Amino acid sequence: MKIRTMRPEEIALAVDWAAGEGWNPGFQDAACFAPVDPQGFLVGEVDGSPAAIISTVNYDSSFAFLGFYIVRPDLRGLGLGWQIWQAGMQHAGSRVVGLDGVVAQQDNYKKSGFTLNYRNIRFGGIAMPSAGHEGTVPLSEIQMRILVEADARVFPADRPQFIESWTTAPGHIGRAVMRDGRLVGWGVIRPCRKGHKIGPLIADNSQAATTLFETLTSAAGGGEVFLDVPQPNRAALHLAKTFGLAPVFETARMYTGPIRELQLDRIYGVTTFELG
Repeated sequence: MKIRTMRPEEIALAVDWAAGEGWNPGFQDAACFAPVDPQGFLVGEVDGSPAAIISTVNYDSSFAFLGFYIVRPDLRGLGLGWQIWQAGMQHAGSRVVGLDGVVAQQDNYKKSGFTLNYRNIRFGGIAMPSAGHEGTVPLSEIQMRILVEADARVFPADRPQFIESWTTAPGHIGRAVMRDGRLVGWGVIRPCRKGHKIGPLIADNSQAATTLFETLTSAAGGGEVFLDVPQPNRAALHLAKTFGLAPVFETARMYTGPIRELQLDRIYGVTTFELG
């Protein structure tokens, strides 16, 4: 197998393969992911055809996030996954690496030095449209600097480029809750292969999170919606269940080393399993 860096336009292949695995990516995911670390998306080819993929996005000098670890179904069990895994980890260098791995692979990740930090549970269901945008403002009214700082309190690295791409992508709808001039909650909903996903959903308290959930689902027109919830955040689990969502998928958030302290109680919805 020959491993090389994907060209920017090929990152759409990774998203398509993720869709084939049932991960339900968003329509603008490839465009948002590509600029963050263009060298971090790898493809392994056998006889000139894609056989395996992986992404290891280096956010800064100390932290990277791994995703899109997929081997083509007809070529599994041949050791190709291990080859591209090693290439992806090599790209991360000495950085601490995080991932949201499927449960079935958790033991393999442990063998590679990853430790379970907590689980994320994907909830899904039909969200009924609610009343308007009362109590929120468009995310575009919030200074990007403020959003980047808010994200840095719930993620192991500062990622200004990604947050700007994610919050301004076509079709992505963002809202915020302000209190006394202070940002107390914000979130984004985006159209996916199936329904919509809310991510991130960040709030100081359940009241702000509920307001954002109702507003975002209303702005998207209702229908099927998905929310990826960190299991330790009991208030977030309660919110998902209150709106009639049910567990449909689970991942293991794992790291290879220590990270800065995160405010998990503010994370009601993970941004994306692929890039954290």
